[in-house]
Amino acid sequence: MIPSIRQTNLIIFLGCLGLILVGVFYEHVMKYEPCPLCITQRAFFDLIGILALIAFLHNPKFKGLQIYAVLGILAALGGGYFAQHQLWIQSLPADQVPACGPGLAYMFEAFPFMEAVKLLLQGDGSCAEVHKILGLSFAGWSLIAFVGLGFINLWQLVRAVKNSGVSAQAS
Repeated sequence: MIPSIRQTNLIIFLGCLGLILVGVFYEHVMKYEPCPLCITQRAFFDLIGILALIAFLHNPKFKGLQIYAVLGILAALGGGYFAQHQLWIQSLPADQVPACGPGLAYMFEAFPFMEAVKLLLQGDGSCAEVHKILGLSFAGWSLIAFVGLGFINLWQLVRAVKNSGVSAQAS
């Protein structure tokens, strides 16, 4: 049985919540310090999950469904960009890896907000550290998740467009 658009939004939210909880587990239980790009990717998982939760609760009609789906696709593309950027940094030879920057708390205390955000989005040497789960780096799994979330949101968009066409013909 194929879930409805509304049910799929709940599934997207729960999937993003699961991904975020995995990140929190590795940070607080396994004591892995997240790099700036990991934090950025986590923010995109937050965004996709919140959009899906709002869409689930709001339960909009055709245009609203399309807007939520497009925003979900854009957020997945953004998160995917930062995941692939981290994979690129991880693939660099050791002598080409950027230097490690200051900690996140220090960046936001010492630098103007936009400068701190710019440093966060660029990544640094700490982003080159590779931690693996089942043979794939965290960034690799994140990229797979963003691609999957992007395709699910694309499927939501296609279904919303089809439903709006059916509704218009019935009128």
